[in-house]
Parts: sequence; C-alpha cells; structure tokens
Amino acid sequence: MTTSNSTPIEILREAFEAARARGKDVVLHTPVLPSAYLSQRFGGTIVLKAENLQRTGSFKIRGGMNKLAQLGNAKETGVVAGSAGNHAQGLALAAKHFGAKCDIFVPKGASLSKIAATKHHGATVLDGGESVDTAVAAAKARAQETGMAFCHPYDDPDVIAGQGTLGLELLEDIDDLELLIIPLGGGGLLAGTALAIKQQHPNVRIIGVQASVCAPFIHGTSPDGKVLTLADGIAVKQPGNFTKPLIDKWVDQIIEVDEDSIADAVVILMEHTKMLVEGGGAVGLSTLLTNQIVPAKNGTTCIVLSGGNIDIGLIPNLVRRNETNEGRRLALFVRLPDRPGSLAGLVDVCAAQEANVIEVQHIREGVKLHPRETGIQVVLEVKSPEHALSVIEAARDSGFVIQENS
Repeated sequence: MTTSNSTPIEILREAFEAARARGKDVVLHTPVLPSAYLSQRFGGTIVLKAENLQRTGSFKIRGGMNKLAQLGNAKETGVVAGSAGNHAQGLALAAKHFGAKCDIFVPKGASLSKIAATKHHGATVLDGGESVDTAVAAAKARAQETGMAFCHPYDDPDVIAGQGTLGLELLEDIDDLELLIIPLGGGGLLAGTALAIKQQHPNVRIIGVQASVCAPFIHGTSPDGKVLTLADGIAVKQPGNFTKPLIDKWVDQIIEVDEDSIADAVVILMEHTKMLVEGGGAVGLSTLLTNQIVPAKNGTTCIVLSGGNIDIGLIPNLVRRNETNEGRRLALFVRLPDRPGSLAGLVDVCAAQEANVIEVQHIREGVKLHPRETGIQVVLEVKSPEHALSVIEAARDSGFVIQENS
C-alpha cells in the first residue's frame, strides 16, 4: 500500500479487496435495510447501511484490522492511538485479535460507554486532553517515546482502505445505488468508500455530512477548545493530509447539519426504524430532515449509519426533548390552595382529559404565592398540541390558576 499522497486508483482498488480479505474473520458484512417509513416520508427508495450493527458498534474495526494485519513485528511493541471512542474500540478489538498491547488516548467528555467498551477489549485508556486532535498528538508522542506503532484514526492509507471495504459491500448489495450519504469526521470512511465506489460506478452521487459546530471541511477552520456536540465521534477539527485530497476529488458535496436535526435523527431512527444510532452516525438522516438533500428519484438512496455507540443515559433526554417538540409533553405551573385534596382535584381533571401525569413537584420558594397557596410543577403526557390546549382549558374551567411553561 502506498504511503504518499499519490494514490493511484489501480493500487487502491486492489487494496480494498486485500483489506476485506485481511478482516474477514472479524469484520461483519453489515446489512442494508430498507426503510418504508423514511421512503414514504421523504420519497424515493431509502435504505440504511447498518454499521451500528458492526463489531464494536461502528465501522472503525474495518480500518483497525487492515492496519494491524500489516504491522508485522511492530505488533510485538504494541499499538497506540488517539480517539473519541469508536476508533479506540475498533483498534482495541483488532489488537486483541492479533495479541498486541494497545494504549488509547481519549479526549475529555468522550462517551462513557465507548470508554468502557474499549477497556473491555483489553486496551489501556489514557487522558487525551480537550479534543480528538489533542488525543492524537498525545498518542504520537507516546509512540515516539516507547516505539509503539501509532495508528491514526483516519489519516492513514491502510485505515482508509479498510474503511473503504464498506463501499465494496454496498456495490454488492444495491444494484441501483444512486445517492450515498456518509458521516464525515476526519474523512477515512468517506474517502475510502467514495473511492471504492466511484472507481467502479462514477455516477453515484456521494454526500459527506459534518456537524455544524465542527465542520472544517466546509469552513476551513474549527472552534477553539472543546466542542460540545451530540456528534462527538465526528467532531474532528483538522482534515487529514490523505483524506482531504481524496474527498476533494471523489465526493460530490459536503453538508453541515445542526444539533437539533441530529437529536431528531437519533430519535426518529430509534422510533421508526428500530435502529439505535449515535449522533455522529445519524447525521445522514439530518440532511433529509433539514431539506438540504432530496432522495434520488430513480435508483436507491443509501444513508450510512456509521455507529451505534451512544451513552444509554442520553437516550431519555433525547426522547423527552423529542416528545416536547412534537407536542406530546406539557409542563404546567399551577397555584393550588394549600389544603388536602387540592392536588387530587387537579389530577382528576387531567385524568378526565386522558392526560397522563408523568411528574409532580411541589414548589414553595422562588415564586410569588399567597401564604395559603402552594405551587405545583406538573408534567403531562398528551396526544398532541391540540390535546394539550384542551387539558389547559379544562383545568382553568375547573378554577385552577395555570401557567404554561414554554
């Protein structure tokens, strides 16, 4: 495999097939799943490439296996990398497969579930600083100090070739692939997949997607300090020296999506396709939700779900947010007489309107109340915004003083 920025198509095409052969005992050929819901909602034929069902929960095992398989004696000294979590897991499992020591530098705020899984595969997890880029720098320094083999999360020809095996699978599984939407962080998956596909089917339109809070492929710059985003796995501040030229040449368009659309995409995938997908893996759907991309009229549109390693503790917050935005949650502040039976009367009104009480909290401080009043914060599950209005109207008709929380 060439290690310069010169990447002849003939060499890389052979490298994709070789990478698939090297990983065949570990890497799964993940399914392409049709989505009737998404196809009906957005039009066209939409399918999902379910890399969230891959070993370690993301595509990263593809590149990790291809890299480690070619290290030779370097495997004896061990491998080291910097990663927000998915590359860490992929490399850790690959190292375990080959019997190599593995050290991973992880940035602050990385997914707890990804860190735990990385440790489960036998890797040593170390503090990588404020961002993926600082973690990568720390890993490079450790490689120089110890002689361990540094494994870049994306900017390495062998890693790119490994990630590109996903493209080979798509060409085998989708006869009429017309439009392909892929998450974009450092660019290993996008560059490898685009090249693997375009060298055989140059007319396939390929879109890369970044989170708007960290989109250096679009803006050329990235924010200072830690980036707060649901798409932590693709919050990479610096395009790669190998990946950027490939993406510039082979990718048709790069789009940025905001945090609201990413949150919506995660919940929609969970609710309507039964796919558990992390924020960085769901950004492809965000392009449809924000009307930036229209599915192909002829042929198939494929959205790559690049990872499913989401912190479980985040899911209730996403669900509550989504149900609030959809008008299925209603939060009210109610002033009640401070005497027995007052709260029961409010609950009876809600029950009569078929609104389910989710949470009740007494609030006696920080609000203006009569000495003989108490404040109640109540959260209700309702069917729709119209249903919410009927609940409020019924409560007011029953004499309750209602303040709707926006």
